[in-house]
Amino acid sequence: MKSLKFAVLPGDGIGPEVMDVALDILKATGERYNFSLEYEEADIGGIAIDNHGTAFPESTHRICQASDAILFGSVGGPKWESLPPKEQPERAALLPIRKAFSLYANVRPGLLYSELSEASPLKTNRIPNGIDIVCIRELTGGIYFGQPKSTYEENGETVAIDTMVYKTSEIERIAQVAIDAAKSRQKKVCSVDKANVLETSVLWRKVVTEYFAKHAPDIELSHMYVDNAAMQLARDPNQFDVLFTENMFGDILSDEMGVICGSLGMLASASLGASKNSLELPFGLYEPSGGTAPDIAGQGIANPCAQILSGAMMLRYSFGENDAANAIENAVKSAVTSGSRTGDIAFGNQAISTKAMGDAILKAM
Repeated sequence: MKSLKFAVLPGDGIGPEVMDVALDILKATGERYNFSLEYEEADIGGIAIDNHGTAFPESTHRICQASDAILFGSVGGPKWESLPPKEQPERAALLPIRKAFSLYANVRPGLLYSELSEASPLKTNRIPNGIDIVCIRELTGGIYFGQPKSTYEENGETVAIDTMVYKTSEIERIAQVAIDAAKSRQKKVCSVDKANVLETSVLWRKVVTEYFAKHAPDIELSHMYVDNAAMQLARDPNQFDVLFTENMFGDILSDEMGVICGSLGMLASASLGASKNSLELPFGLYEPSGGTAPDIAGQGIANPCAQILSGAMMLRYSFGENDAANAIENAVKSAVTSGSRTGDIAFGNQAISTKAMGDAILKAM
């Protein structure tokens, strides 16, 4: 029997409770598809600050290094907001772990079942069949990581500097991820930039155009400025299939995509690394798109679907278990569309608990 070795980082807020349900689903899927789970849990984020004095402890780093993938919860909350910005969980855990494992490619599906169309702020006549797009975001370059980055005093006032930097090689490798995603979908990619203003975007557009022409001439490539892309995403999201962009623009657009898809409780994501794991598949970190939801943490009412679907993405990308991943995704859709729903997506249906949602998905499998 194949053994899947991964690190489990539940994090803060609702992280631990939705992670427990996701692990139950993965265990049941393994029994059906003949694989076992070999995982070790570790602290990350606020709980790591409390227990270790830092958001990303060396002990957690070692456990992740010894694994083939990372199943991640969420980090942060009001308890740690008084810390200096550089020490807060979101900045002191997420950015370092992405950098440590060269997690350069974020793959975030924007999926809204037609049965949940009322969850979207868009009018239902704009999305009669729901929404099905994917955002590919470069994750380790751009303004979040560029140097110099500093705050200093000059002539009696405070000055802050962030630097946006991109290299040809960084753009080419994320372009290949967009191509791979498009090949399994409608073979249509929209690359988003700000080439009328930014030097990095001028380079981005040039490199992307040349790379697609050379490596994927069968993929339909278009370009759009980020401000227009934001408007078009709100107007008609399904005009896009694969939305592809750099780090900061991708951060903003993928969150907008999350809003128009209704509930962040339904949206999974994968952050794929440059290195291969022991199975010669991409090392990746898999996490729900939403946050820690401290207002409902510990109440057993959080939606576990995003964490479960993140586990399915882990099976697909880092372990090659495509049939098992499909089974989970189909079971989530079946359970939700037949009326099993937590409070965030209930809409007149009786809201059920986190655990009951997991049980409904298990039954659908």
